[in-house]
Amino acid sequence: MQKKGSDSSRIFATVEYFKSVPIENVPIMEWKRDWSLTGRVWLTGLLLLLLYLVFMAILLVLFPSASIWLFVILAVGMGSVQYFFSDKLVLWSTGARIIEEDEYPELHRTIEKLCREADLPKPKIAIMQSPVPNAFATGRSPKHAVVACTDSIMRLLTRDELEAVLAHELAHVKNRDILTMTMASFIAMIASMIMQSFFFSALFGGRNREGGSWIIIWVVSIVVYAVSTLLILALSRYREFAADRGSALITKNPRALISALNKISGRMETVPVEYKAKVEAANAFFIIPALSGKSFMELLSTHPPLEKRIANLEKVESELRGY
Repeated sequence: MQKKGSDSSRIFATVEYFKSVPIENVPIMEWKRDWSLTGRVWLTGLLLLLLYLVFMAILLVLFPSASIWLFVILAVGMGSVQYFFSDKLVLWSTGARIIEEDEYPELHRTIEKLCREADLPKPKIAIMQSPVPNAFATGRSPKHAVVACTDSIMRLLTRDELEAVLAHELAHVKNRDILTMTMASFIAMIASMIMQSFFFSALFGGRNREGGSWIIIWVVSIVVYAVSTLLILALSRYREFAADRGSALITKNPRALISALNKISGRMETVPVEYKAKVEAANAFFIIPALSGKSFMELLSTHPPLEKRIANLEKVESELRGY
């Protein structure tokens, strides 16, 4: 009886010891903040804000009879929708749906593991039924993030490759660049809407407008749209480099992401254009763009060339190996 009591005491002491170790509060990896990305995010945001204020000022000068509060309410209202419902808008545009753990348990476990490595709260997980192999992340903060992937990418990639892709998306969440991209596209969207409305206004009675105000606004809208789009593209390309690096740091396996990028890019060329066109709205969020061009069109791409991304990952691999 005495032996049984001492065994119980040892077991109890062991259990209490492991309970006292704060394992969950100790991040497994050290995340180094990318100050270059942070600087680009802030610079892009400030330039876009300045561009937006100039645009609003020109509208007020051309339409002095319009109430300034009308412009303020419209801007704040649309900005609030972008901020609070950015994730839902992206999911709606792609047809992705949130999944529960019992539907795709292995996918949930993989993301849970990666979140522990990256010291992130677990995001919502979504699946998109599409033959286009891809993945993306959206949301306004790490606590309100969604990581989504297509069913076809899960069939295409190995476990390590899929893990690397999901880590890439979590790196976007960690870098907090998703909201910046969503909000940045807001100004370009407003300019695009005005351009289209003035185009149709010119077709249906636009010549009855007094003076050249409509023509001036149309020209200004084109300039605003072009400048804001170029700023967005510059930020988007760099953030992909940063997320690739983040994936390598989380998984310690940059080769898996290189292999995944090659597979996705190769399969993308065989997917019919009509399927890729259906998901074009989320092109800037994807790990590999669904639609891309060559030569001059690469300047307008939301992603850097695949060759440069692979070279960047090989550099990270050398750093991880210590040479």
